[in-house]
Amino acid sequence: MKKLHLSIFGILCLWLVEAQSQERFTISGYVKESHSGELLLGVNIYLPELNLGTTSNNYGFYSITIPARDSISLQYSFIGFDSQSHKISLRNNQELNIWLGGQVQLNEVIVNSQAKDKESESVRMSTINIPVAQIKNIPSLLGEKDVLKVLQLMPGVQKGGEGSSGIYVRGGGPDQNLIILDDATVYNVSHLFGFFSIFNGDALKSVELTKGGFPARYGGRLSSVVEMNMKEGNKEKWHGEGGIGIIASRLTLEGPLKKGKSSILLSGRRTYIDLVLYPLMNKKEGTGGYFFYDFNAKINYDFGRNNKLYLSGYFGRDKFYIKDDNSNVKEDGGFYWGNATGTLRWNHLYSNRLFSNASLIYSNYKFSIYDKYTDKNENKDFYAEYYSGIRDFTFKYDVDFLPNPKNWIKAGVMSTFHRFYPYALISDDIPNEIYNHDVRTTDGLESAVYIEDTWQPVQSLKMNGGIRLSHFLATKQQYYFIEPRLSVAWRLQSDFALKCSYASMNQYIHLISNTGISLPTDLWVPTTDRVKPQMSRQIAAGLVKDFEKPNLTLSLEGYYKAMFHLLSYKEGASFLALDDPQSSSYVSWEDNVTSGRGWSYGMELLIQKKVGKLSGWIGYTLSWTQVQFDSINFGKTYNAHYDRRHDISIVGIYKITDRITLSATWVFGTGNAITMPVSVYNPNVQGHDVLHGYPYEVNDYGDKNSFRMEPYHRLDIGIQFHKKTKWGERTWEISVYNVYNRKNPYFYTTDTEIKNGKEYGYLKKYSLFPIIPSITYSFKF
Repeated sequence: MKKLHLSIFGILCLWLVEAQSQERFTISGYVKESHSGELLLGVNIYLPELNLGTTSNNYGFYSITIPARDSISLQYSFIGFDSQSHKISLRNNQELNIWLGGQVQLNEVIVNSQAKDKESESVRMSTINIPVAQIKNIPSLLGEKDVLKVLQLMPGVQKGGEGSSGIYVRGGGPDQNLIILDDATVYNVSHLFGFFSIFNGDALKSVELTKGGFPARYGGRLSSVVEMNMKEGNKEKWHGEGGIGIIASRLTLEGPLKKGKSSILLSGRRTYIDLVLYPLMNKKEGTGGYFFYDFNAKINYDFGRNNKLYLSGYFGRDKFYIKDDNSNVKEDGGFYWGNATGTLRWNHLYSNRLFSNASLIYSNYKFSIYDKYTDKNENKDFYAEYYSGIRDFTFKYDVDFLPNPKNWIKAGVMSTFHRFYPYALISDDIPNEIYNHDVRTTDGLESAVYIEDTWQPVQSLKMNGGIRLSHFLATKQQYYFIEPRLSVAWRLQSDFALKCSYASMNQYIHLISNTGISLPTDLWVPTTDRVKPQMSRQIAAGLVKDFEKPNLTLSLEGYYKAMFHLLSYKEGASFLALDDPQSSSYVSWEDNVTSGRGWSYGMELLIQKKVGKLSGWIGYTLSWTQVQFDSINFGKTYNAHYDRRHDISIVGIYKITDRITLSATWVFGTGNAITMPVSVYNPNVQGHDVLHGYPYEVNDYGDKNSFRMEPYHRLDIGIQFHKKTKWGERTWEISVYNVYNRKNPYFYTTDTEIKNGKEYGYLKKYSLFPIIPSITYSFKF
């Protein structure tokens, strides 16, 4: 392994010292959306005479350095926008800012055409970009557009259960996904006990999923990175959009604070389940309810070409509550969970080849169970609260250096101070003056430094190589790891490429759960002297083919991933405070977990069409995921709960006219692996409990996860009716979830029945969602 690390480091050094043989000049600038001034990331810039190109970074900046020429043509293309071609003279450094989506008032000749980006030209693999506009067209449960549920439709990504927004990527658990919003880590991504995600699509500019071949700039997780960027806000004029659905409504406003210089974005969403149910409740028997909300905000200021400042944040909460107020007792109890993030970013352009971004980031997740009790007769007050969570403060500094068209060097440092709250109990018995504030916290410092280079030594070969040095400081222990990364793309033809990648990853924080679905009670804990970091080694190889007619991309990938030091509860163990929050006893989570290993391998096929009257994709995954823990299943290897042999998704969006859009989704998947009783027996001859004197039975469960649930399949359809109005545009959407009313299994139980004097056991299936129609009204102005 040391030889591999040194070899990659040597290659990086060679890349960094490529000689400059003649006078060169740099073309650089920002790419913006013409109507709003929004910076566009991932725009392709191509020089056909030299057969070279680059892309704009996450802040819309691009730079390309080439030998001096009398003239050179540049082509700019981006999905959903018209392409542009500019011809300029290159006898000095040029600043060329581009406005896509409208005519640019420049002296150069401009040619507009439809963008035709090629996946075969990119060195990255196992990466999926989904246009936000396409996400909004896909039919969804109760009309709520959900980014993470759309990601579940991609090959290599599994869902946790019916309706769940959690994702399992290439055999990894939900804690192995790094989900970031404007550089801030989001730890719990679910509303309504996992049925919806917290991300409001109206506030998002881009969504990118990386499943493998991770560049060195990403770290801290084993399975995937979901990177989302919020819109910046319209710098030219005020706009708004929103919607009214069956369970929630949303509203987004954006506009200039100083025209052309500064803008603001405000976006909010709230459910009204509690408001609808409240009038129907019997107030004498108490009241209760549930609601969630989320709020996004972003402000930015453009100080000119060299400096830009951004401040963004997310705030959201779910709350379930019960209230009772009668003549004797007043009680208010329930639980809530929520996230808060904040990101302050400063972009600075040192030169036309060197771009930097400094970020200060705050992230906080908290779960709480509370109970307020008042005995009116005896005038006694009691309050108890149990909570857990994680809070982060992060500093990041990243630079992009583009010395020539064949090299794009990225480097950076980051450091995060974690504070974990695995156990915190507050109880106040006011009349008796008994106060118990037992708060247990654990701190950890996670840091990393990285360097990577995207290098194109010859026209047909492109490579991304990098090294990441990660570090974690726990209370009594510290860990260092070198994480090499390498991706290679070899273009056999102009539209056909072979790709392969290797990535070494380490994860220093863990989510422990004894359930198969994402609940707010799942516990975030750090690496300690007793609990080692999770590790993975993943290799992948595949091919990519771009077709011009029809305009679609085909990719086929195979992967193998080995995982080490995975965490799970021991059999029969649980975290006592979660079961009894008022208990004064404390059980260390470290005593209740065990460490193991896992393997995941498979094949993924994706046929995707992003533009045109008909768009969508077909995805297929064939995979195996197994785990092994010495303290579970007698040390024998078993299938992970989310192991799914076959997974198919077909998504189609057809724009019949400018006013009507039809969409449909069909999914099929092998059932999850679960543990069920295989037999029931009496452990004593008489069939009676000797101590208590009544019959009892014992379940024999056999091997863990040896039972397969029924296959899951479902069809969703939707139709949208658009209409231009004097004030903007309105859309009515009618959608049907689970069109043919498939009774998909959510969980199983066992029971017995008597037939002809004999007792028979049987399996009982419970389903969650039948056919569900919904209607949503959306608007833009």
